[in-house]
Amino acid sequence: MKVLIFICGEGLGHTSRCTALGQELLAAGHEVYLGAYGYSKEFIERKGYKTVEIPPEIKLVGDSGSLDLKKSVISTLKSGSVFGIFKVLSLLKEKKPDIVVTDSYFTGVVASKIRVIPVYLMVNQSNMETFFKNGGVVLRTMGGIIKQFYTCIFRIVNRIIIPDFPMPYTVCRLNLVFEEKVSKNLFFSGPLTLEKFDDVKAEVLQKPHVLSLIGGFGYREPIFRKVIEVAKLDRNINYTLLSGPNLNPDVFSNLPENVTIKRFINDQFPYLKASDLVIAPGGHSTIMEALTFGVPMLSFPDINHSEQESNAAIVDLEGYGRRMDYNASPEEILQAIRELLKDKKIHQKVEDMKKLSKDLNATAAIKKLLESNNTRN
Repeated sequence: MKVLIFICGEGLGHTSRCTALGQELLAAGHEVYLGAYGYSKEFIERKGYKTVEIPPEIKLVGDSGSLDLKKSVISTLKSGSVFGIFKVLSLLKEKKPDIVVTDSYFTGVVASKIRVIPVYLMVNQSNMETFFKNGGVVLRTMGGIIKQFYTCIFRIVNRIIIPDFPMPYTVCRLNLVFEEKVSKNLFFSGPLTLEKFDDVKAEVLQKPHVLSLIGGFGYREPIFRKVIEVAKLDRNINYTLLSGPNLNPDVFSNLPENVTIKRFINDQFPYLKASDLVIAPGGHSTIMEALTFGVPMLSFPDINHSEQESNAAIVDLEGYGRRMDYNASPEEILQAIRELLKDKKIHQKVEDMKKLSKDLNATAAIKKLLESNNTRN
């Protein structure tokens, strides 16, 4: 079976989970192509996998912890990404896949239907119009048009894969709104993570240890700096901070001895397994990884990012951790960290989710789903 996987490159979560699926399919002897762009493509190639270049669909822009939707729309239009359909059609003609899996990359769905190729859509949000609800008349109108578009997309795909726990445990459930007939076509695979808990050797870290994944986008820098201030208030709690590609750790001086900053971690899972708490935005894949490894989290969703805010709300509601705002003081953040480190009930909850994730075995479940489709065809 030849499979082409299209990846939305805005956030490494999409990239990580698609790479996990690609690994599973390759191990089963299938031919796999990973379509990506930008730092997503670079990430996959660093893992040793071959990629094919695809045009980006969207470009996210933000400042000071907030996603700027208007600037993001303008930047996307300027990039000429709306004409990427022709490049994708050419790629499908060249590779001739038996099946296409497209992770939040809608151009891949349209092109696959034109080429009459079975296509599976992977999403953890179906109400994208909420991004536009607080904008002006033009943005709200655009949100309505986009809703009509992806509603049609949901109707025409072979299956919709939700890489999350099944109901009622689904973390992204506040972001899922489907028509009744579409709901019957959903497949909850379980968390799709690049590494499995039992396969990872924990990094040797000083305890208690907090892993901060705040970084990557420059507009998250304020909370990144605030975590350093938190570390100074209690030197008995140790921290590893991942600054990401857009924030050079060399700019920081006079760091306390309980803080280590890394610009890039080639494999963050040994750090995750060794940590007692994760600080992160509200990205879906990061939450899935934390729960799969049984680690509670302190979530700082990006401002005006409705999807992340909903994910973080479920983390708080279900007792997997705590939702925090960007305006929280260092003292308030430290208090939350201390409480989460000591809360046995929360640690038991995330341990239960870790066991459930292992039982679901998402990569194997999706592989079986795709293979059954290919057999029927």
